[in-house]
Amino acid sequence: MASSHDEAAEHLLEADEPGPPSLNRFETDDETSGLTEREHSKARRLLYISHFLSTWNSRLFEFGAFLFLATIYPRTLLPASIYALARAASAAILSPYLGSYIDTGNRLRVVRLSIVGQRVAVTISCILFFLMANVNHLRDDQLLSALLLALLSALACVEKLAWVLNTIAVERDWVVTVAGENDERLRLLNSQMRRIDLFCKLVGPLAIAFVNNASPSYAILVTGAMTLLSVLVEYFAIARVYNMVPALKLPKTTSQRPHSQHNLWTTIKEAVSGAVTYARHPAFLPSFSLALLYLTVLSFAGQMITYLLALGLSSGLIGVLRGVSAVFELSATWFAPKIMARIGPVRAGIWFINWEILCVAIACAFFWIDLSPAYTAIGTVSAVIASRVGLWGFDLSAQIIVQEEVELENRGTFSSQEFALQNIFEMLAFASTIVFPRPADFKYPATVSAIAVGIAGILYATFVRARRGHLIHLSQCVDRKGPHRNPHHWWQRIPNSSTE
Repeated sequence: MASSHDEAAEHLLEADEPGPPSLNRFETDDETSGLTEREHSKARRLLYISHFLSTWNSRLFEFGAFLFLATIYPRTLLPASIYALARAASAAILSPYLGSYIDTGNRLRVVRLSIVGQRVAVTISCILFFLMANVNHLRDDQLLSALLLALLSALACVEKLAWVLNTIAVERDWVVTVAGENDERLRLLNSQMRRIDLFCKLVGPLAIAFVNNASPSYAILVTGAMTLLSVLVEYFAIARVYNMVPALKLPKTTSQRPHSQHNLWTTIKEAVSGAVTYARHPAFLPSFSLALLYLTVLSFAGQMITYLLALGLSSGLIGVLRGVSAVFELSATWFAPKIMARIGPVRAGIWFINWEILCVAIACAFFWIDLSPAYTAIGTVSAVIASRVGLWGFDLSAQIIVQEEVELENRGTFSSQEFALQNIFEMLAFASTIVFPRPADFKYPATVSAIAVGIAGILYATFVRARRGHLIHLSQCVDRKGPHRNPHHWWQRIPNSSTE
C-alpha cells in the first residue's frame, strides 16, 4: 500500500513538468487500451450523440418552460419564480442522495434511468402546458391552476434531478472510464462534451424562442415531440458505448457497501457522511471553487439581461452580445486543452481563474464609477464577455483535477455534493436580486458576485500552494524534481524534500 501511495505522489509531481501531466488516477484499469483508435473514436461519437440529445432536450425544455409559463400567466412573474425556486431547491437538497446510487449502481442502468426520468417528466409537463395554454378554465380556476402549477413544479424537480443524475454519471464517471489512462483522450472528451453543453445552451433557447414567437402552442408540441423522438436514439447510443468499452462493465467497488434500514436518522447520517467525505477530500478546494462561481449575476442570464434592458439596450443587441459571449466561451474549450497539455491542469487553473478575477473586478468597477449608462454598459459587457474565457478554462481545469483525483467508488458521492453546492450558490445569486430588485441597485449583487469569484480564486490558490509548494513557477529558484512523498489533504502544505 505504501508503494502505491508513493507512485501516486510521483504522478502528482509530474504536473510541474513541461510534458502532459497525469494527476493521481486511482481507479481505472487500462481496459480501453484494447480498443483500436478507430473503435475508440466510434465510442466517443456515440457518447457525444447521447450527450448532445440529453443536453439539447434539457436546455430546450429549461428555457421553454419559462416561455410557456409567461404565456399562461402573462400578468405575473410569481408562477415562474415558484417553478424556478422549486426546481433549483430540489437539486440543492436531493442531489447528494443521488451520489451513492451512482457509486453502487450498474453504469448502464443508472444512465438509462436518468434518460427515462427526463423524458417522462418533460412529456407530461408538455401535455399540461398545452392544456393550460389552450383551455381557459384551467387558468381561470384559481384552485385548479394552483394544483396544476404544483404538479408542473414537481415534474420540474424530477426532470432536474434526472439531468443531474445523467450529468454526474456521464461527465464524471463514463468520460474518465472511456478515456482509460490516456490523458490526451480525457482532455479531448472533456473539451468536446463542454462544447456540446455550450452549443446547446446558446442555440437551444434561441430555437425554441423563435418557434414560440410564431405560436406558443406549437412550441410546446415541438418540445414534447423532440423529447419523444430522441429517447430511443439516446437510449441505444449509450448502450452501444457500454458494450464497446469493457472497462464500463467492471464493478466499481471491491466489496458491497453495507445495507442498512433507511429511516430519517440513517438518511441524515448518510448526508452528513457524504458532506464530510467531500470536505476532507484532496480535490475539495478545486471543486468548491468551481461551485462558488455559480454565485454570480455577471453572466448573460435573466438578472443581467433585465439590467441591460433597463439601461436601454434593445433585445436584439443583447442577443448579439450573448452570441459574442458564446463564441468566447467556446474558444476556451479549444485552447484550454492545449494549455493544460503544456503546463498541466493545476497550473492552467490558476491562470484561468486569475484572468476571470481581473475581468470581473473591472466589470464591477464600472458600476461604482459615475459614468453615463452607455459607457457603463460597454465597460461591463466587454469585461463580462472576456471573463467567460477564464470561467470555462477554469471549469475544464477543475473538472480534470476532480476526475483524476476522486476515487472510483466515491465519484457519485463527491460530484453530487458539488452539484448541490452549485444549486445553492445559484439560489443565493437569485436571492441577491430579490433583496436588491431595482436596476439602480444592481451594483450590489454585482459586487457580491465579484467577491465570490475572488474567494474562489483564494481557495484555489490555497490548493495550488499545497499541491506544488509555490504559486509562481520560478524554475531558477524552485526545485522542480523534489519529491513530495506523503499523501496530503488540501489544508496541509507539502513539506520540502530537504526536510523529509
